[in-house]
Amino acid sequence: MSQHAAAPEAPLEPVSRAFASDNWSGTHPEVIEAIVAANSGHVPAYGGDPITARFQQVARELFGDAAEAFPVFNGTGANVLALQAALPRWGAVICARTAHINTDEAGAPEKTGGLKLFGVDTPDGKLTPELVAREAWGFGSEHRSQPGAVSISQVTELGTVYTPEEIRALADQAHDLGLLLHVDGSRLANAAAHLGVPLREITTDAGVDLLSLGGTKNGLLGAEAVVVLRPGAANGIPFLRKIDLQLASKMRFISAQLVALYAGDLWLRSAARANELAQRLAAGIRELEAAVPGVRITQPVESNAVFVELPQGTATRAQSAFAFGAWPTQPGLYRLMCAFDTTEADVDALLEVLAA
Repeated sequence: MSQHAAAPEAPLEPVSRAFASDNWSGTHPEVIEAIVAANSGHVPAYGGDPITARFQQVARELFGDAAEAFPVFNGTGANVLALQAALPRWGAVICARTAHINTDEAGAPEKTGGLKLFGVDTPDGKLTPELVAREAWGFGSEHRSQPGAVSISQVTELGTVYTPEEIRALADQAHDLGLLLHVDGSRLANAAAHLGVPLREITTDAGVDLLSLGGTKNGLLGAEAVVVLRPGAANGIPFLRKIDLQLASKMRFISAQLVALYAGDLWLRSAARANELAQRLAAGIRELEAAVPGVRITQPVESNAVFVELPQGTATRAQSAFAFGAWPTQPGLYRLMCAFDTTEADVDALLEVLAA
């Protein structure tokens, strides 16, 4: 061992203004308080603790008495676990081609979950019964992976939101075909805040069978959950959660975050705040559309995301001051994300640079 102690590294300088992703945000102070409060004494591991039992109760209050919740570490793990538990080895999932499970999870549903994904092109990230029908075929054919589920992202990868009626139409079609409906709800709170409805109205009451319930993008340190909404929709989750590396030994710290977010209205306050700042940003960009050639919002702003076309010079100048990224599938398109801790000053400063 060296006789000279290494000098402590300087703390990371935070990026004060970032519109790259709501994953860049900090952790909500109320969540930190909940983690600290959970850090007392010894309790049973692997979910046998009272905080995890409390989250199970919270999940039933939000989604119905039949709901069964399983805390996990992250959203990809939640999606893989949910779909793997719901489908047989020969099963396939119909999803939008832009869906997170298809574009941003490095093939995890296919490589880890052993599932085939059938991606469908959509104009706005949203599936419809007509679009699902394009891949809902080949039932009984040994030459094709068998469709077993429809998976939708709520909010979609393009920032758009499914209404309860749209989800019900997809659920009815899926059930008629013998499929189940899964929702990747990493930003479910943002969708509910936009629609002004409780979480149950866009999940259980709309016919959803299986839910990946988000938290990290809405102010948690790192916690998500799989929620089985219809009994029998998924099997073997307690075993698969371990196999898929999603079983926390000190689960109380995962559950404490979820309880802090969902037991009260923190989920709604945080999501509504992010949505509100996105609307402020969109309003400012719309004022620029007439003054700055090449600036155009491309999708309805229904959550905390703003998709905007920017001239290269404008984008480069703005990116020198603010972190945000180009959308990979369309040159000149950029995604600007707001989070629970985005401020009016952040938004106004970005607008000022865009207008320069």
